Amino acid sequence: MGVWDAWIGREEVRTDRIDSGLAARWLATLDRDAPSNGNVPQGLHWCLCVPDAATAQLGPDGHPTRDDGPESFLPPVPLPRRMWASSKVDFFAPLQMGEAVTRTSRVQSITEKSGGSGQLVFVDVAHETFGEPGIAVREVQSIVYREAAAPDAAFSPPVNAMGSFDAEGWSKHRMLVPTEPLLFRFSALTFNSHRIHYDLPYTQVEERYRGLVVHGPLTATLLLDLARREFGDNALAHFSFRGLSPAICGEALHLVMRESGDEIEMAAFAADGRQVTAATAQRKQPNA
Repeated sequence: MGVWDAWIGREEVRTDRIDSGLAARWLATLDRDAPSNGNVPQGLHWCLCVPDAATAQLGPDGHPTRDDGPESFLPPVPLPRRMWASSKVDFFAPLQMGEAVTRTSRVQSITEKSGGSGQLVFVDVAHETFGEPGIAVREVQSIVYREAAAPDAAFSPPVNAMGSFDAEGWSKHRMLVPTEPLLFRFSALTFNSHRIHYDLPYTQVEERYRGLVVHGPLTATLLLDLARREFGDNALAHFSFRGLSPAICGEALHLVMRESGDEIEMAAFAADGRQVTAATAQRKQPNA
């Protein structure tokens, strides 16, 4: 028996509605126009059925506190640093503007590991998002909990002054600089109060990042938008991403893509060539 076995299989159900205001704010955040057919673009599901803990229930990092009670969905892992490590997403049908949405979440597995960065605990959560006609999105999200950073730890990620990103070999390339307003807007859309995205003193002193950290799902959303620019709205059947290194606010972020057979390889790189995110995707079949 593992120490967290009582949490495996726990479920949580949340409901929401896709209103025009949410969609308009999401589109404005990405500087893009709305689809003409009333479908909701891929990626907006990360703004639905979000946690709504009261401010008094937030912990020192801005995330909702967890305890060992029967109502606690996520386990009270004592490791203080939390990150969204990866996701595997299947898109079944486009969500529709104005429709009611239900998301069922279940703790799928909890795994403890030890590595070069110390003790880690991975919590995999399976989410199913239903529109009114049926299932629209299925996702397995991996959350990682890490040990506290040493007070004298070097800032992460280190600066590689000699490195640079080379787009050779990638068929599509877009460069942008994530700004504080972009991070603020995405935090607001997802109701994410994790302080590493807006509180620079906390980010540097407590978690030892050299700057505000770009959300993992924000980088993933930008990669989905890169695919949208090439293939059109709601063109993907599957999308997976994994965070490899933090992207830092105010620093250039290179989004790239290339096709290899039936698979689309995607990635995000920092200006010094450090890979931030690895991702793969598959397009929908013509009759799907």
